[in-house]
Amino acid sequence: QVQLVESGGGLVQPGGSLRLSCAASGSIFSNYRMGWYRQAPGKQRELVITITTGGSTNSADSVKGRFTISRDNAKNTVYLEMKSLKPDDTAVYYCNAWTTGINYWGKGTLVTVSS
Repeated sequence: QVQLVESGGGLVQPGGSLRLSCAASGSIFSNYRMGWYRQAPGKQRELVITITTGGSTNSADSVKGRFTISRDNAKNTVYLEMKSLKPDDTAVYYCNAWTTGINYWGKGTLVTVSS
């Protein structure tokens, strides 16, 4: 089993930057594809960006060129670097760990983009 704890959320002005972290524990972190999802008020949860065990990334069109994901297997941590933030990026951001037949979620961290 994997436990995921997100951190780094908060209030940021439009155009600003923020870095989220997700610390994993309880299993072999390097075996999982890691990802970030988000859920805005009144909307469904959506994919933001993922990173495979081999380091390949996949991101939603809405964040391409602005968001970057990275993982540190030695620290069991995945990061989300967010730049040029927009009000539409306001959401609860969830960390995800996935492998075949298994899916884990963190409790989320709130990111608010507002002036």
